[in-house]
Amino acid sequence: MCGIFAYLNYRIPKQRQAIIETLIRGLQRLEYRGYDSAGIGFDGGSEEKENVGKQIQIVRTKGKVKDLQEEISKQDVDFDVVCDIHVGIAHTRWATHGAPANVNTHPQRSDEDNEFIVIHNGIITNYKDLRTFLESKGYEFESETDTESVAKLIKYIYDNSDNEEMSFDTLVERVVQQLEGAFALLFKSVHYPGQVVGTRRGSPMMIGILSEHKLSTDHIPVLYRSGKEKMGNCTLPRADSFSSLYAVGEEKGVEYFFASDASAIIEHTNRVIFLEDDDIAAVVNGRLSIHRVERRPSELPARAIQTLQMELQQMMKGNHSSFMQKEIFEQPESVVNTMRGRVNFEDLSVVLGGLKDSIKEMRRCRRIILIGCGTSYHAGVATRQILEELTELPVMVELSSDFLDRNTPVFRDDVCIFLSQSGETGDTLMALRYCKERRALTVGITNTVGSSISRETDCGVHINAGPEIGVASTKVYICQFVALVMFALMMCDDRISVQKRRAEIIHGLQKLPDMIKEVLSLDEEIHTVASELYQQRSVLIMGRGYHYATCLEGALKIKEMTFMHSEGILAGELKHGPLALVDKFMPVIMLIMRDQTFAKCQNALQQVLARQGRPIVICDKEDHESEKNAYRAIKVPHTVDCLQGILSVIPLQLLAFHLAVLRGYNVDDNKRLRKVEAEYVSP
Repeated sequence: MCGIFAYLNYRIPKQRQAIIETLIRGLQRLEYRGYDSAGIGFDGGSEEKENVGKQIQIVRTKGKVKDLQEEISKQDVDFDVVCDIHVGIAHTRWATHGAPANVNTHPQRSDEDNEFIVIHNGIITNYKDLRTFLESKGYEFESETDTESVAKLIKYIYDNSDNEEMSFDTLVERVVQQLEGAFALLFKSVHYPGQVVGTRRGSPMMIGILSEHKLSTDHIPVLYRSGKEKMGNCTLPRADSFSSLYAVGEEKGVEYFFASDASAIIEHTNRVIFLEDDDIAAVVNGRLSIHRVERRPSELPARAIQTLQMELQQMMKGNHSSFMQKEIFEQPESVVNTMRGRVNFEDLSVVLGGLKDSIKEMRRCRRIILIGCGTSYHAGVATRQILEELTELPVMVELSSDFLDRNTPVFRDDVCIFLSQSGETGDTLMALRYCKERRALTVGITNTVGSSISRETDCGVHINAGPEIGVASTKVYICQFVALVMFALMMCDDRISVQKRRAEIIHGLQKLPDMIKEVLSLDEEIHTVASELYQQRSVLIMGRGYHYATCLEGALKIKEMTFMHSEGILAGELKHGPLALVDKFMPVIMLIMRDQTFAKCQNALQQVLARQGRPIVICDKEDHESEKNAYRAIKVPHTVDCLQGILSVIPLQLLAFHLAVLRGYNVDDNKRLRKVEAEYVSP
């Protein structure tokens, strides 16, 4: 996903070089999301201080942020100029409309004089219509991007404002009213020096605030037009001391950081405001205000400053070679954090604070629907069986995109649970809104406080996995898994018939962190397996029962990181087609655990052996029968059946990591894969 970062310093003198370095560091924090080009826009002008901001300098390049740094160093710019007030914007782009090229890189500009520049995440779906209209008015386009239409449109509206004095935020509002699709946009202009305006619809944006001085408020009231104003050419109500945020006192300094991801802000401040869809945030004379065109039902009247529970150290690799490796080895600690304060191992109670007020209503529901994409979907598949067993309710697991495509029937007495690491996954967010329209009870399970899903659901659980920087999700899968198991335990704590089973699972949860550490100690053994497989073109992963989800998740990790074809297969379906692929050349990984499917999995193992297959078996430590028939055996500790999938997926995570490294890929810089959040097309 593309990355947005902007920095505004107001009454805080900064050298231009320091400002550019801040922008570059912001982009470096966003590199993990995947990109193919980068650019920045900052105030140009002569060496005279008063001339700074009279023009905008754009530097763009195909390639990495380090290439952008080299390009900036070549510019004929006085980097020693000190700016009391300055706005700089920066962007990493993942090509969608137009190939990776300097001209397609952001910021996109309105004209050769850079009167308006804009950076953009998402997709403008009606950009072709806008482009055709603007070309008919004489505007010339230089790029293939959808974003350039936005830059040209804002200049068109400005040029045709009939001498009306229009504020920057009103100008942006009129632009946004013409746009369709999903976007986060940030604008800078020579006509409005020292000002920046940002807006979002379906793509995340937040604002960090930093000041040594007292701030005017910790809640910014949202300003609205009245019905009469919407019909005319009036600007939005002017922000005043009661409706904007600023540093209290005459000429007091404040800094603002706009970003699409908290990782770019946290090294500067942990105080942030999360924008809602259709918010228009503007900083004018150091004052931050938020506007909307109209009020919606049940809408919050203000945006609160929130504190990010994240530390910069959490986003550093430490002694590990990559973020993916670091996050795999963080899983014992992550599981502890997910359970901390929620599971009492002495009295065998489970309390999820975010669900406590709604649990009675959930127990009266007629079905549970788990909705997610990719790894989050697999977490739902992994826990469906235990949810059905403990709640005695039908449990559906849905892929968000397919759920929407089918217009799936949803009723008021359904509980819909939305799984997302970022809380911004586009299809899942749209599925949430679909269910809310049908008045179902909605629950969010996310890893990101303040995300759209966590704000828009009726209640929810924050999994506390810590920042996940690696492109492939690892620790979040396990923490979502644990959170759903805890939900199942909470749902059945009043049922006498399942108390023995509950106690067994809770004791299993208590031992889980140490067992995960034991599995991680197999790293060298799994590296040896990877060294035998890394030149293969394909791999099949088979299992059944609780371990079908593990097969799907393991296959996904191998696809993501190694670009090998890998397929997760339900072992019960082996005779219905997949067995035709098995021979002595096809790598096969089988998950065989001592649970209710053990005998059936042994049958599948014999079928693979009968076709000269050479299966690598992931099995229990004491399972000598499977070990005897395996080409190689990876032995993991035995735990409760519904938790065994946590232990069996970790060898596959490690295998994917080692395969990728052996094949020469940078696991944190996957050129074919990116972190995907809210990039969807509005209906």
